[in-house]
Amino acid sequence: MSGPRCNTALLALFGATSLAACGPQPSKAPTDGESVKQRAIEAQTAKRRTGAELQDRALNRVIRTVYLCKDGDRLSVDFDNPRAMATVRDSKGVATDLYQERAADGIWYRASGHELRGKGVLATWSVADRPPTECRAID
Repeated sequence: MSGPRCNTALLALFGATSLAACGPQPSKAPTDGESVKQRAIEAQTAKRRTGAELQDRALNRVIRTVYLCKDGDRLSVDFDNPRAMATVRDSKGVATDLYQERAADGIWYRASGHELRGKGVLATWSVADRPPTECRAID
């Protein structure tokens, strides 16, 4: 390929690469410890939610939490707060729907011989034919 067509293709290619180099320059990463610390603080501050936002999220949305249990099981729990239910999926993929009970403190869901109780990041998972196991939320 030669002649005007080749020259036009080369000019177009050269123009596209030189335009890409004219874009905005990325911001420089901090190099000293104090700058790194300040940047991390600013990033965390920007993501913080107000108390009202946290309460709205907890009361009006489905929240997924993953628990690791002492018996080796991994539970994925979808807390459906508007419907007062939780769906627990174990490591084998078996799903169980539980209904929220009134707890003095923390969470309490149960149905069909299954029960999930807890407070904070700790919970107890009970299945009718097995001893209860202690679990800890990991996310």
